[in-house]
Amino acid sequence: MNDAIEVKNLKKSYGNHVVLAGLNFSVRHGEIFALLGTNGAGKTTTLECIEGLRKYDSGSITVNGKMGIQLQSASLPEHIRAMEAIRLFAGWNKVTVDPAMLNRLGINDISQKQYYQMSTGQKRRLHLALAMIRNPDIIFLDEPTAGLDVEGRTALHEVIRLLKTQGKTIILASHDMAEVESLCDRIAILTEGTIAFTGTVSELRCVTGRHYKIIIETNIGTKCFECDNIGKALSAVLQEIEEQDLTILDIRIDSGSLEQQFMKITKKIKKEISL
Repeated sequence: MNDAIEVKNLKKSYGNHVVLAGLNFSVRHGEIFALLGTNGAGKTTTLECIEGLRKYDSGSITVNGKMGIQLQSASLPEHIRAMEAIRLFAGWNKVTVDPAMLNRLGINDISQKQYYQMSTGQKRRLHLALAMIRNPDIIFLDEPTAGLDVEGRTALHEVIRLLKTQGKTIILASHDMAEVESLCDRIAILTEGTIAFTGTVSELRCVTGRHYKIIIETNIGTKCFECDNIGKALSAVLQEIEEQDLTILDIRIDSGSLEQQFMKITKKIKKEISL
């Protein structure tokens, strides 16, 4: 089966400044996929090229399915009501609004609310509803939870996971690495105009090397140990605790966050390019 999105040798420059130097990656049907990159890495340009919002110089982009785009911000009139916006977009696209979709996103609760009166979370839900009007196969989410409180983030994450169960393909752009790690099946890391890595978070850790932190809370305080070999280190640490006749109250093992792995691989690529 063809992938939902296939990008081959994508190149884009602004004058003499090369932004994309030949990108190659694909997004599978039904997965949540994140494109990560530091500021200026070309992430936004890549997404805009795929979405058809920006022309590229060469290469090819194949999209198999209808797209829905939820932007980080939307230029909606301040006094438009939620349902007015829904009906307007439905009219443009000549489709019938799905009441179940509106209910899932909580649009019915804000149907008569004007845009300027909405909270950040309510605006995010409306933006997503507008992106879902055409019942798209592929959904682009740009910083979907930026500015939301914990409750709003949790609710939106549940919606994203529900969309995945319905077979939707979701392309996520987010600076929240914890969010990406929690939601995404695979990630692509864009740096210096090229794809430095594509795969799962676990596969990324295998590439960059695992580095563990062992945190042990005892009856006299907390001890922290860092290591690369968790088996040998944990055995030695527990033996040391036993020799000191300490009582273990809690033990945690941190295998390194996605943010730490992301920084490792971007620094590695930059170092290789500078040599």
